[in-house]
Amino acid sequence: MTFPKLLQQAGYETALIGKWHLKTTPTGFDHWKILRGQGNYYTPDLHDERGEEHFTGYTTDVLTDQAMETLENRDASKPFCMMVQHKAPHRNWMPNIKHLDALEDVEIPIPETFYDDYKTRSAAAKEADMRIEDMYLSLDMKLQPEYYEKETGTGGNADWAPRVPDGWQAKYERFTPEQQEAWDAHYHEVNEEFKHTDFSERELVEWKYQRYIKDYLLCVMSVDENIGRLLDYLDETGLAENTLVVYTSDQGFYLGEHGWYDKRFMYEESLSMPLVMRYPGTIPAGQVSDEIVLNLDFAPTFLEFAGTAIPREMQGRSMRPLMTGAGKVDWRDSMYYHYYEYPHGWHEVKRHYGIRTHRYKLIHFYHDIGVWELYDLENDPNEVQNLYGKPEYADVASKLKAELRALQKEYGDTDIEFDD
Repeated sequence: MTFPKLLQQAGYETALIGKWHLKTTPTGFDHWKILRGQGNYYTPDLHDERGEEHFTGYTTDVLTDQAMETLENRDASKPFCMMVQHKAPHRNWMPNIKHLDALEDVEIPIPETFYDDYKTRSAAAKEADMRIEDMYLSLDMKLQPEYYEKETGTGGNADWAPRVPDGWQAKYERFTPEQQEAWDAHYHEVNEEFKHTDFSERELVEWKYQRYIKDYLLCVMSVDENIGRLLDYLDETGLAENTLVVYTSDQGFYLGEHGWYDKRFMYEESLSMPLVMRYPGTIPAGQVSDEIVLNLDFAPTFLEFAGTAIPREMQGRSMRPLMTGAGKVDWRDSMYYHYYEYPHGWHEVKRHYGIRTHRYKLIHFYHDIGVWELYDLENDPNEVQNLYGKPEYADVASKLKAELRALQKEYGDTDIEFDD
């Protein structure tokens, strides 16, 4: 059961353009053109029901071109739903050629928790393999093999590290000759700087941070640019006034906070997701809500706006009452989270689940570690002081555990360790 299938049944023309990253063929869409797996930043291969098509441009631009072409060719007699899912800014952060020098003379400030020592927390934070200092010189820093003797870190997966030069080289070889020439002109200076600089340990990690964060932000620059193109298209075609536009992501991401990149943990930077919605005449502009909404709420919200019934088995709730100013809404006071991939996959993040309220967060790391963490988000928004076990917070912890257990029962996630 998915909301595109339900919208299809309600007469909508549905389309999906971009990253898919599932092992199945898309269903519920009248039109789809996808990147298989993570896709590539340059010269992407897009797949649809007819096969594969090769493009020579920058993927964020190509996907937007395809989205606008699909909108142009839609059945104008039907309402439509389109999902445009960008690869960017997924690792390994390869900016558009035209943006490579945009931040060249800018020094990005280091987050205040960049040198976090994790001293009040469990071993989970210390043992995670997602520190910027351990990023690959090849895949992440874009250094060519002749400019360094060996990798300086595990890159999130020590077993994969020996294959990194091949993986990076394959991405590099996707460039057209013109793209490669422009890329080399920019990254030659990066390669030379690394080769001829005798970095201290601290200088090296800060150098890696600047390379990482600039490439990340430049990838986002292209996303911003192309969102603008889509919004302009809606304006120019007169569709804007009757189209709900939603900008969101799959999760947040560490941009140096706690010394990390990637996601997975229940800490704020990766737990929080961007969400901006626009629907002229229905959603008053300029609103900001501090209510706890979830990705579970997307499907019910879209269905209600479309005037379609919301199936009882959907666990989320429509956000429409929060956005339309329909008076006080009885909304949730807490949310549930569960990460269970360890020890498979990347980055060595321990299994954990937890509850977040407006003020507090309680996390339980389990499986091969049995540790609780409690944070007061009002007084400690950076989550560096674990309060679990402190007598003055015993009542808070007890109440949160009871509410956490209730949420696990509500969502049917009770077959896990729960150690008081």
